[in-house]
This record gives sequence, structure tokens and C-alpha cells, in this order.
Amino acid sequence: MIHFSFEPPGSGSPWRDTWDKAHQVSPAAISEMDLCYKYFGVRAELVVDRVEVISKQGYLTLVDLALSLRHALNRLSSEEDSAIGFTENDEVIRLRREGDLVVITSSKHEWRASVDREELVDAFVEFLREAHSSLTGFIPGLADNSVIRRFFPE
Repeated sequence: MIHFSFEPPGSGSPWRDTWDKAHQVSPAAISEMDLCYKYFGVRAELVVDRVEVISKQGYLTLVDLALSLRHALNRLSSEEDSAIGFTENDEVIRLRREGDLVVITSSKHEWRASVDREELVDAFVEFLREAHSSLTGFIPGLADNSVIRRFFPE
């Protein structure tokens, strides 16, 4: 079983500024670097069979995570091993294919989880849909941003 979700910061959190400040710039022109470092902090959580792969204890930027997921999806779809990396964190989540399964390990922790490849792909795609919907719902002009459009390349 996979649980993959994110939560934007509440109004009292200093991380809320990472969302509110995005209203002060042209959404279609925000650079990839700014999207990955400055905007849209969230608490994200990925749990695979009771293993906390991504902890919701800290904040990370939603676009950075989404782009890493997009890359991992592309590689998994090509039957290659992959990884999820984080701009502000040196941990790497490794995704290694073993037949129809994906074995998930961490560069920093001793846990190991395995999941059906299709189930993981579906969870990643759904996360990307939710991220895209949340971002473009908050600032509709982000739909025209070339970085955000990479969540679902044609």
C-alpha cells in the first residue's frame, strides 16, 4: 500500500510566504531555479508498506519534488532504475527495478520497501496531478509556466 500526499503550510507558518510571494511575480516567467528553491514549500509524505520513505516532518519545495518524480517516472517507464533527489537535502531515494517490483532504499536510512511498479507509477502520476492542480488552482497563470508544464509532457 502507498500513501503519497502533500500539505501546503497554514496561514501562521513562515513557509506560507513561499506561496504568497509567488503572487508578486509573473507566474509564467518564474524560473526553474526559483521554483525549486524559493516557492511553494510543502510537507510531503510518502509511505510504502508502513515505511516512511519521505517524512512530513520538514518542508520541501513542491516543484522540486514534482520534477524529481517526473524524471523517476520517465526512467521507470523505460525499465530503468531511478532515484528521487531533493534540492535542499542530500538524501537520495533509490528506485531499483526487480521484475514487476520496485525496491526503494535510502542513502541515509537503513529501511527497505518494495512495491508493484504499476502501483508506484500510479501513485507518482496521481501526486503530479494533485501538485499541478494545487499550483494552478492557487495561481492559474502557472499553467503557462514551462517548468510546470513539464509535470505532464506531451
